[in-house]
Formats: sequence, structure tokens, C-alpha cells
Amino acid sequence: MTAEDTDDGDGDAETTGSATETATDVHDELLERLLEGDHRALARTISKIENRAPGYRALVSALYEHTGNADVIGITGSPGAGKSTLVDKLAETYREQGDTVGIIAIDPSSPFTGGAVLGDRIRMASTIGDMDVFVRSMSARGTLGGLSTATADAVKAMDAFGKDKVIVETVGAGQNEIDVVRTADTVAVLVPPGSGDAVQTLKAGILEIADVFVVNKADRDGADRTVQELLEMIELGERGGFGGGSSRGQSGHHHHDHDTAGHSDSSVADGDPADSKSDAVDTTPDHWTPPILETVATDGTGVDDLVGALADHQTYLERSGERDVKARQRYAEEIRTVLREDVHDLLAAELEARGSVEVLAEAVRDGETDPYTVVDEILDPLEACLAEIDRTPLERDSSSDGSTDTRR
Repeated sequence: MTAEDTDDGDGDAETTGSATETATDVHDELLERLLEGDHRALARTISKIENRAPGYRALVSALYEHTGNADVIGITGSPGAGKSTLVDKLAETYREQGDTVGIIAIDPSSPFTGGAVLGDRIRMASTIGDMDVFVRSMSARGTLGGLSTATADAVKAMDAFGKDKVIVETVGAGQNEIDVVRTADTVAVLVPPGSGDAVQTLKAGILEIADVFVVNKADRDGADRTVQELLEMIELGERGGFGGGSSRGQSGHHHHDHDTAGHSDSSVADGDPADSKSDAVDTTPDHWTPPILETVATDGTGVDDLVGALADHQTYLERSGERDVKARQRYAEEIRTVLREDVHDLLAAELEARGSVEVLAEAVRDGETDPYTVVDEILDPLEACLAEIDRTPLERDSSSDGSTDTRR
């Protein structure tokens, strides 16, 4: 099913009444319905999140205590790599295993105007009508890579709802898909075959965010070459060839059993395969090397192996403690992002109170001031206010009495 089919909009009591209690009651009811498994409530919650509707923050805050159970998977890669078709096959496979699935398909332009969204929905046809597969398209909001704070909040809504797997498919903006990492536990990077130049462009950043590489459309010419180029890129990265090695290379990875045939790790090839695999799983859970898998999403070839690889990475996260590390990093970034957004809004309001930034810009053009002075005049009162808040009550009392406290 798709969220667009179930979303009945936001024209309820909270938009017609101004009482805070009424809005709170509506949000409490919406949260209760979501936690009870009402897909319509899930759709409306995500609409509120994406539209930044009044009260959405309290709603998201209430979701947090119900999150942390879903496996969140990011699917990214260059346009035309077959992401949507592969996501559809992943969802179908997870459903065969009895898992419920939530899919967030990022649209680079608008969530409801067709274009990429319509294409995504056409390519996700095999799960239409399955109430346990919830597909939602969202706007990228101009964020490079297609993710935004709203998307991260939508993931929380699906997690709290009880979806076992939440898949986030991005628009594919190249090597800067960093937002995927901040939202997903496991990131699969799709690379189309014969894309030698594309593989070269991946070196600067994608290596650092990929937990699994997927050469999709592997029935086409050039697939073997692309696999080899990815293998060389990973080997070079782990030797520190890309600015000292990838960040996760330094923290380590675990090599699993689902590598593409013929492309296994050299550590396995140098000894008894069974012993090497056992050592990799049991004695070095802190080491993960991104595997490379070949798939043909249109007919499902290799999808089971991909599902296995994703599961192996989830196991690695648990055994190594890396899941907690990633969660802390994700929450830290969320705090920074919300702070940036709120400070931006506060400063925008202050600029408007001073006659808008255009008026200030005109004053600079006339030589009456300069940008640095303008900023200082706006920030000085804020800094003074924060300094006052930071002082202890005793210090504030001493200051009001005219005395000087030199302890700080």
C-alpha cells in the first residue's frame, strides 16, 4: 500500500480550534492510533512531520520511546542503477520471511506531483495491495542526497509503528549521500555495470558510507569489470589510500559469507575457508569489510544473497557494539541540526524585526555599515542573554547589589 492512498490530510480539530488542549488531545489520539497499528494514523503523522505542522515536535518527541526496534536500511547510488526495482524485490523477500516493511522513497522535487514518485511507484508494483508494506514518498527539500530532518523523523514514525524493516531510498546525488548514514543502520550502495568512471568518482566518499556494495543489472556487459574495480577500491581504502583509510576501516569491519562468488576476501583464500570464516565471525567481530554482491533486480537474482548480507551487517552491529556508536552519532547530529534550524528561525525573525535583510543590505551598500557590524549588533544581545543565563544565582545577586564576583 502507499501512504498517499491512506492520508486523509490535516483538516481536523487542531486546524479549526486554537486551544492548545484540543491540539494536544488530537496528537495524543493520533499517537495512540499509530501505536495500535493504524496505517491512516501513520500516514497523517508523516504528513504532519513533512509539513512541519503545528505541534509536530511534541508528536515526534512522543515517538522516541517507542523506537529502536526496526532495522533501518539505506539504499543509494547513481540514477539509473535500479534502486526502486531492487527495493521492491527486497520488500517482497522480507514479506516472504514474515517481516513488515516501511519504505521511504525520496523525491527530489515534490512528494505528490508525479515525476520520480510515479516512477518509483510503478517500479514497486509487486507489493501493491499488501497492507504490511507501507510506501511513502517524501520531498528531498533540497538536501543533497535526498534526505532531510523530516525523513529521519518519518523513519521514527515507521519504527514506532512497528515496522520490522524500514528502507530509505535516496535520489542518488553521488558521493555526498552522508544523510543516509545518519538515518540508516546499514547502507547499500548500488553501482551499475560498466561504470568505470562512476566507480572512480566514488572513491572520495562513498567508500566511507557503504556497508554493502551492489552491482545491480549484473546480467549486462561490464559487471565483472565493475566488481573488480570495486574490489580494488576497497583494498586501497583499507590500506589507507584514501586520506588514511575510511572511517569505518579504522574502526573495523567483519567480512561475511555472502560475497559474490569469485570475489572473496584474500584472508579466506589464504587458508582453510571454513576456519577463516569461523575466525571472521567469532574472533574478529569488530572488523567489517563491505562485500560486493551482484544482482538482477528485475528477476530477483541475487536478492536473497543481498538480504543475507544486510542481516550479517546487522549482526555485526550488535556484536561489535557499533549500533550504539552509530545511534549516538545519529542523535548528536539530530541535535545539531535542530539547533541550526531553530537558531536560523530566530535570527530570521530578528532580521525581519529590523526591517528585513534587504534593508540592512541597502545600508551596507550606502556605506552606513558593514556585514560584520550588522551581525555583531544582532548577536551581541543574544550572547549577553546567554551569558546571563549561564551565571549562577549568587553571581546575578552580587551583580544586582553592585558588588563584583571574581570567581569566574
